[in-house]
Amino acid sequence: MQTISPDQTVQGQNVYPAADMRFGEWPAYDRRRKETETAAPAHSQLRNPAQRFNLLRWISILGLVSIIFASIPFAAILSHFITNEILEHDASLTGQFIVSVAETQTSQANLGNKVTLGQILDERANLGALGVDPEVAASVRQQFYDHLQFLPDVLQADVFARDRKLIWSTNRSLIGQIETGSPELEKAFSPRAMRATATMSAVGRTNEAHEHLPPRQAGKMHVDDYVQLYDARGDVAAVARIHKDLGDLVVSIDRGNVLVWACTAFGAIFLYLTLFWIIRRADAMLKAQHQRLVETEALCIIGEMSAAVAHGIRNPLASMRTSAELALDGDLESTRKNATDIIFQIDRLGKWVRELLAFSRPLDCESRKINLVSLVEDCLPSFSAQLERRRISCEFVQPTAQVPLVLGARGLATQALASVIANAIEAMPTGGTLRLELEHEPLSRCVAVIVSDTGPGMTPAAVNMVFKPYYTTKCDGLGLGMALVKRIMERFGGAISLQSRVGEGTRVNLNFPLAQ
Repeated sequence: MQTISPDQTVQGQNVYPAADMRFGEWPAYDRRRKETETAAPAHSQLRNPAQRFNLLRWISILGLVSIIFASIPFAAILSHFITNEILEHDASLTGQFIVSVAETQTSQANLGNKVTLGQILDERANLGALGVDPEVAASVRQQFYDHLQFLPDVLQADVFARDRKLIWSTNRSLIGQIETGSPELEKAFSPRAMRATATMSAVGRTNEAHEHLPPRQAGKMHVDDYVQLYDARGDVAAVARIHKDLGDLVVSIDRGNVLVWACTAFGAIFLYLTLFWIIRRADAMLKAQHQRLVETEALCIIGEMSAAVAHGIRNPLASMRTSAELALDGDLESTRKNATDIIFQIDRLGKWVRELLAFSRPLDCESRKINLVSLVEDCLPSFSAQLERRRISCEFVQPTAQVPLVLGARGLATQALASVIANAIEAMPTGGTLRLELEHEPLSRCVAVIVSDTGPGMTPAAVNMVFKPYYTTKCDGLGLGMALVKRIMERFGGAISLQSRVGEGTRVNLNFPLAQ
């Protein structure tokens, strides 16, 4: 009687290879494969989904970028608003002071209610028609100009008449000139302008001297305040332009801006750290839950595998024990028959062990371009004896157009197709028709190998369970064939689908992605 030792190989594979099991992971691999797996190309290894997308890293980066892009405009807008508010308030105070001086001068000169200071500032005014003494008008003008000249932080003071002529200035060389092209001045004289004591036009810091300012003031921050002086009817009679050096006001503005940016930066950092802490805590919880889920799934798989193995081994062991007991008491012929039955049962157990190992080990084949037509043609001849024995007619529909190359490993693809064909043949024990065809789907960028049979079909419940490991309807099956096919197809970025109805047969689609 021929015996099979644990070290003897069947079809080039060890029947009982040593396996290293680790809790919380898929069953580990054959120790004799470790060196080969370590030397496998890096691009052929499947990447962990957690490595493909790091939730904590990406949310931290995107959160930081979002906070920066939100904080910078906010700080800039707030800083600009504070600066304008301070300057507008300073311009308003300057305008109120000048208007107050003008009203005081008018009251002290007893010009009456029908005459204002703005009407007599221009020496070309018809004082006789206004009923004002020229000497009084000259005295009032001079006092008003003296107040303008000695305003604090004033670089230059100008007064314009309605025709934009400069009727007075602290820079005597400019008196008499007519200024045109100044939008701020035109706005101040506009009749549609809001009635206000003053308007501000910020000039800002500059490295060149301003057109009307002394060279020694270049580089300083200054503003132009336009103060409207009205006549008795409420129209703008003259405009005073005050060039002011902001002086200590600049320090206050800078301090305010520094405070705004510092508070914004502190708030952004605090918000980012808070967001980072929340996301990190959530990421840690997700990892912990994922680990518990993996452990639970591993326990479920171990339980299912144990039940399947126990159920599958029990009957062969009982049969081998019975055959061995009969061989002890029988003659030579019966001993040979019982020994043959023992070898058959051992081969059956070896097949199950190989299926378990094939399902547990990783699929580490490098993806290459393969021709599905030649793949099908090379795979069918190995089933000719089974097809003939079961009286099954096989038809391979040759494609009318050229089928593009697909991505996959020829060895694994052949294994997947052979497993599907074997299942189809086993589903037709009394004969039937096996049909294979190729279908190119340009929209989904894949080529499908369609395997159809005329077997008894499957119930909807069985269809839903067909890819679940250790689920089988065969009395001598382990339930890993279709689950392994699914893993192989997903290894190449493909997919497998199955449609079946009771009494109408089964149709299996193996979808291979197109090669780039």
